[in-house]
Amino acid sequence: MLVHVAFTPGEQTPAPIGIVVDVLRATSTMTQAIAAGYRRVLCCAEIDEARALAETEGPAKLAGERRLEAIPGFDFGNSPREVAEKPDVDTLILSTTNGTRLLVSAATRFEHVYVGSLLNLDAVAAAASAHGQDVAVLCAGILGELALDDAYCAGRIAETLGGDRTDSATAAIRLAQSYADAREALGAGRSAWNLRRHGLEADIDWCARENALAVVPRYRGSDGPAAEIRL
Repeated sequence: MLVHVAFTPGEQTPAPIGIVVDVLRATSTMTQAIAAGYRRVLCCAEIDEARALAETEGPAKLAGERRLEAIPGFDFGNSPREVAEKPDVDTLILSTTNGTRLLVSAATRFEHVYVGSLLNLDAVAAAASAHGQDVAVLCAGILGELALDDAYCAGRIAETLGGDRTDSATAAIRLAQSYADAREALGAGRSAWNLRRHGLEADIDWCARENALAVVPRYRGSDGPAAEIRL
């Protein structure tokens, strides 16, 4: 097994298995939602797609953000804390600035796509490595650029996966090892600065909890324009 890391969404990685990472916060929110009891998360690239799906796939809850701003008419933002309670519907529809776009794209390029975060670090690494094939850890980044928090999470996942490593995976692991812990690493980047500016610092601590959840959400198919994520 050869482990790759793509630090930005535009990088091409020749592997059949993909692990999508947007640790602050989309993939943490997806993982938390599935752990809380949502049967599926429908990931949309566009806000209008999410609203349309809510009409046809309801009852459902709408969640998401654009550049950390709440979306009018949506039930939640893009916070794992907001979806941690046991839901009264089966479906969460999510649209975010970076993470859901990468997941929708990855679903067209990889044979198997998993949702990765620090919350399910060991579980997602075990599920991906069980295929015995090459794995690419895909960072959502920030508007096409590298995000330090995603690079850290990718390094933690790459290290946990084991196997052989590309230079990009080695670099991600070295970066991760330069921090004392996940809270320090996630708090050091631009994403954390933006969250603090919007009064969302509690999400940093929530997303930094390694192995708090044992679920492994994965791409199971398309529902119109949305990528369906469930166990």
